[in-house]
Amino acid sequence: MKNFILLFFLFFLSTQTLHAGSPFFIDFKYILNESTAGKKAQNALKAKLENGLKNLKQKEKKIQEEEKKIIQQKKLISAEEYKKKVNELRNKVSSLQKERNNILEQVSKQRTKARNELLRNLNPILKDYMKEKNIRVVLDKKSILLADENLNITEDIIKILNQKLKSIKLN
Repeated sequence: MKNFILLFFLFFLSTQTLHAGSPFFIDFKYILNESTAGKKAQNALKAKLENGLKNLKQKEKKIQEEEKKIIQQKKLISAEEYKKKVNELRNKVSSLQKERNNILEQVSKQRTKARNELLRNLNPILKDYMKEKNIRVVLDKKSILLADENLNITEDIIKILNQKLKSIKLN
């Protein structure tokens, strides 16, 4: 009986040590896309980008109409007047391109900020989870070539994150 208890104790101790030594992994990209805060942030950024591009398309149509008018007036107005209108049109096109780049850059910066905010909130959750489950190493899934799905703790982390972080402030 003593031998059985000793073997059981050693087996239990070795499994605990093995569990603590196994590297677990999370899919950070999945957390970004599927967590409540991540989804809200992405939807807000997507809407902002779509609205900005929609406004730019309207401005682009106006510029195209203006271009057609200038072409139609080419024979009716002086060469000097025509050159002046073409230069104004070029300036408007240039301004439109700058505005497009501005919108894309702004959304990109906000996306990076949201990602960093999510990561900043995820780190303490991950540390607490590691402490609670006696885990030594957690890797990002993109860094792993092949792993047992039982070592994936992504869903557990998303549940905790969704409870603690409802949304991300973008501005």
